[in-house]
Amino acid sequence: MKNRIVRGVAGTFVLLSLVLAIYVNINWLWFTAFVGANLLQSSLTKWCLLEDILKKFGVKN
Repeated sequence: MKNRIVRGVAGTFVLLSLVLAIYVNINWLWFTAFVGANLLQSSLTKWCLLEDILKKFGVKN
């Protein structure tokens, strides 16, 4: 369950930042890069801040 939420949030952030980059300001692509960097870091270290936050809110695996 947690893994599914993390993927959903990451996908939503990427799509939202792309829309904002197109319609508001190109600098929103930095947010897209930030999300991508966090996904890469999570795959290498097996640690994800969002998973820790979800755990504190009581979301089960």
